[in-house]
Amino acid sequence: MAENAFRAPRGTRDRFPEDLVLLRHLERTARRLARNYGYGEIRPPLFEETRLFTRSLGEASDVVEKEMFTVARRGEGEEEGAGWTFRPEGTAGVARAYVQGGFAARAPLQKWFYLGPMFRYERPQKGRERQFTQFGVEAFGSASPLLDAEVVDLCVRFFQALGLGEALEVRVNTMGDPADRERWRRALRAFFEPRLGGRCADCRSRFERNVFRLLDCKVEACRRDNESAPALREHLGEESAGHHRRFLEALQALGLRAEEDPGIVRGLDYYTRSVFEVHYPPLGARSALCGGGRYDGLVEEVGGPPTPGVGFAIGFTPLELALQELGLPPQEDLRDLQEELRPQVYVVAITGGERLPALRLASRLRAEEGLRTALDAREKSPRAQFKEAGRSGARFAVVLGPEEHAACRAVVRDLQGGEEVPVGLEALGSWLRERLGA
Repeated sequence: MAENAFRAPRGTRDRFPEDLVLLRHLERTARRLARNYGYGEIRPPLFEETRLFTRSLGEASDVVEKEMFTVARRGEGEEEGAGWTFRPEGTAGVARAYVQGGFAARAPLQKWFYLGPMFRYERPQKGRERQFTQFGVEAFGSASPLLDAEVVDLCVRFFQALGLGEALEVRVNTMGDPADRERWRRALRAFFEPRLGGRCADCRSRFERNVFRLLDCKVEACRRDNESAPALREHLGEESAGHHRRFLEALQALGLRAEEDPGIVRGLDYYTRSVFEVHYPPLGARSALCGGGRYDGLVEEVGGPPTPGVGFAIGFTPLELALQELGLPPQEDLRDLQEELRPQVYVVAITGGERLPALRLASRLRAEEGLRTALDAREKSPRAQFKEAGRSGARFAVVLGPEEHAACRAVVRDLQGGEEVPVGLEALGSWLRERLGA
């Protein structure tokens, strides 16, 4: 590559057709399962007002502080926060769409899923990209812990469908209600204030703005210090505790063994009550596959009426790496997607006089018969065309020469068996479809 040639932005990559086989399998599996559970697809815009994320995610969250791709509005005012941000996660935008669409008044129970790119300005590394695909589900309008369990069940079924089995672990916690969290906040402030001198700079900065973020610190010394911090369970109200018990009972009824993990606090401000992660321990340090939970105050935070909600999100970049490491999914699960990369038919023109008839024939086979049909695009010799047909993976070569053109027929060569059969052009499409099982 020339020294001055353009390159993809750091933290992004080009996805070529063969690279998309696994990604398309993940997307197809996600769509099938989500629809089976009654979730319809939603496609919000790729960018939103910056203040949507600063309000919903929390100004002290890592996403808002360090990871947002934000651009200034042009000619739309200079007020603080007046910018557009490419979505770093999906939930806030979907909640905004729920409010703007007026669903709370006319159809409060909505179950949606989304698939698409997210953007985070973080240091690129293995399993982390600045543009990545995410699958998420969001269910609005019900505070039932049974819905929490359904969301977890859908998540687990997705991973099982990809070939991950008995080793999957569901880890759960509760973030309580606002009153519970206020009691817990005061206890945490009393605990951390005299210890701030031994904490990292991020912890000292976040102490005043959001003391809960100290519990999410990744610095090892801070993590050890967190082990003796007050637990939310000590400050949990009766209603929140009851919701958590019913959540665990519902998971058990679904045959899902849940491990309680008080370390799951999630890094975003909007979570309440149930939070969960799905892990696959054979992956070691990268065992976390998914995170989600309940966010009963989010719709109100973005301008709607009080509305409960629950959901999860799965990033496909680390999942693709994990599946490749585990040799999953089985190749037969990908076979139809791999087949779509190959033509079924290759049209060969013997002389220059058949170039245009071959072009017309290929167009008809594609449009009218629905056959994946390839054609020589560089006007090669017949010998080179046959070689290209063999390399393409096509099952049949349809050969047009002067005699065939004059007689309105083609010679069809089976590229697997070598047999050749003359077939009239009028019947060619149905003949090919029958033998291809199309």
